[in-house]
Amino acid sequence: QVQLVESGGGLVQAGGSLRLSCAASGSISRLNAMGWYRHAPGKQRELVATITVDGTTNYADSAKGRFTISRDNAKNTVYLQMNSLKPEDTAVYYCTYRLLPVFGFNNWGQGTQVTASS
Repeated sequence: QVQLVESGGGLVQAGGSLRLSCAASGSISRLNAMGWYRHAPGKQRELVATITVDGTTNYADSAKGRFTISRDNAKNTVYLQMNSLKPEDTAVYYCTYRLLPVFGFNNWGQGTQVTASS
């Protein structure tokens, strides 16, 4: 099982930027897809962005135009560049992966806190 470690969270003012990193303990090139979810207090966990092994990306409507997901297979790392952050982006962000589409995203890192202050 691949272990995931997120980093890069922090406190920024609204309009600022952060880049999250997710380092995997094994090769990510054999994983069907990787992604980022977030969980805000009082809300359900929600998808932010995913990227498949062939580089296809998918974004939540709230992330389109502001966030960019990317992967570096050589470094076994996935990134989430977040620009124009809003207070409603405040949440714990979790990295995840799936081995195959049929398995879904059910492997998680420990999360990293992102806080965008108004």
